[in-house]
Amino acid sequence: MRLADLAQLVRAPAALSVPGDILAGAAAAGRPLSGPTLGVMGSSVCLYWAGMALNDYADATIDAVERPERPVPSGRVPRGTALAVAGALTAAGLGLAAASGGRRSLLAALPLTGVIWAYDLKLKSTPAGAAAMASARTLDVLSGALAAARPGGTGRALLRGAVPAALVGAHTYTLSALSRHEISGAPARVPASTLAAATTTALATALPAVRTAIVSARAGTAEPSRGRTATAAAQRYLGSHPTTRSATTRSATTRSATTRSATTRSATTRSAATRAAVVGAGALAYLGTYGAAQIRALREPSGENVRRAVGAGILGFLPLQTALTARSGATVAAAALGVAHPLARRLARRVSPT
Repeated sequence: MRLADLAQLVRAPAALSVPGDILAGAAAAGRPLSGPTLGVMGSSVCLYWAGMALNDYADATIDAVERPERPVPSGRVPRGTALAVAGALTAAGLGLAAASGGRRSLLAALPLTGVIWAYDLKLKSTPAGAAAMASARTLDVLSGALAAARPGGTGRALLRGAVPAALVGAHTYTLSALSRHEISGAPARVPASTLAAATTTALATALPAVRTAIVSARAGTAEPSRGRTATAAAQRYLGSHPTTRSATTRSATTRSATTRSATTRSATTRSAATRAAVVGAGALAYLGTYGAAQIRALREPSGENVRRAVGAGILGFLPLQTALTARSGATVAAAALGVAHPLARRLARRVSPT
């Protein structure tokens, strides 16, 4: 088996969409980058690749008819080898989780593993398939929150990670609903409903950060004005009344405190504006990638257009995760994640993510 065949079997470039789940969860919990977080990222990538290999093992008969160019039906990778690869990558993923985050990360990885195997072997073709896949991504984000949790703060970390986990899960659900129609095409109502859901997801991701920036900017312009008025009134009073040296000193101290307060408000306003800009850029890139592909599928819901929308949705995880990570305050980590999006798109031209 060639390395290129293995890369195609596990859809290697698509794994770039996985570390962002962990990063979004960890950022929500307050520690975006740490040793355990990086280890859990590696664990999730292994489990994702395991799911891809297991998918081709389970779908070998179907792929022989619908996608004969895939590694298993084409004979480039024996079916048994695909199963062995899935098992080895699963073991590696669980081992990495245990080594990096201890029992807590292992306990998070075990249900994720169970959902992946259940989806590929049983649930994929059932009405529960889309929900199962969405739950896998939801668990992935929560794994990041758990990896970043401080001692005694597990419950709080999970609570803070719930919103980004739900938004990533919502995106995954729309993606899974589309993927059912990759071969034969879809009724127009399917891309229409997934486009509406994706737009709602983008708005729910971006609006809180934009609202915070607006409120911060308004407070920043109002407070200095009130501060200057109060200071001017104090100066007029002191100028028209005899004062002692201690009163003058207190006045100077008040002016100094007012200046420091204004500086702090200015920094807060800039931080909120930067955060909103990164969140907004991520949300727009998400809609520009995934939304545009769904619009094409809506206009002509052929199998080819739906498959392209699914591929765009897989790559669309990256800008969505960028926005979610920035929304939690980790703008530098979010910007680094955003750089991976064009790289993933370039690699996807060589190895299909679907």
